[in-house]
Amino acid sequence: MQVSVVIITYNEEANIGRTLASVQPLVADGKGEIIVVDSGSTDRTVEIAQSYGAKVFVEEWKGYAQQKNSAIDKAAGDWILSLDADEEVDSELNEELTPHRGDNLPRASGEWRFTTEQSRNPECLNGAPVAFLVRRKNYFLGRWIKRGGFWPDSKLRLFRRAEGRFEDRAVHEDVRVNGPRKLIARGALIHHSYPTLSDYIEHMNRYSSLGAEMVVAKGKVRFSFSNIVLRPLFTFIYNYLFRLGFLDGREGLLLHLYHAVYVSWKYAKAWELSRKKPD
Repeated sequence: MQVSVVIITYNEEANIGRTLASVQPLVADGKGEIIVVDSGSTDRTVEIAQSYGAKVFVEEWKGYAQQKNSAIDKAAGDWILSLDADEEVDSELNEELTPHRGDNLPRASGEWRFTTEQSRNPECLNGAPVAFLVRRKNYFLGRWIKRGGFWPDSKLRLFRRAEGRFEDRAVHEDVRVNGPRKLIARGALIHHSYPTLSDYIEHMNRYSSLGAEMVVAKGKVRFSFSNIVLRPLFTFIYNYLFRLGFLDGREGLLLHLYHAVYVSWKYAKAWELSRKKPD
């Protein structure tokens, strides 16, 4: 077993089939496996995942990081490819992730090659990467957003199972690995993130609430004109003007405008939570 593709889901009927179809070259003919941890979907997510040969586990929602770590715990592969349910592996990235014949390492490892037995032994790696970052193409309202900090948007998604875990955060959880990492320069994940404005606003409302909880966890928050008004304004100006977000047309304008609103919501909600928090 070389690669375990791990995904967490909840009502992803519209996305999961596309995602799983894109990773079939990595797992076909017993080369790998797909692990899906679902948190009680009420649509056809589980049925679709099973039709692609995924091993599906239904569990109560524990938070993003804990849910993803639960999926990793169920994996048998030496390498973990962690995907979101609305992401797709493009053909070039599939080639880069395909192991060399006789190896247990992704093609992207390039100059370093080891046998299957050696690749499982950290002492044999001698400073070689234990994790890889992949570039990600973010689509908003059907448009690939190329500027404003949204490309190449490199994410650490491929790592040795024994070396990586998601850090326990309420939102924007990252993988922490013990060892060197490397960027895969070819191919990309295609992120079909927000096909409608309603989807984006709904997600940002939820993320801003989780982000507010993280802010309050560090201590009580006072009402701040700077955080609620000026910080969102500067965020918009920096991403839309200085990082050339305006070149992404109407979609770029709406994305950066409402991202600034998300920042304002987060700090306003943090203040609201602090009012309810005992001294």
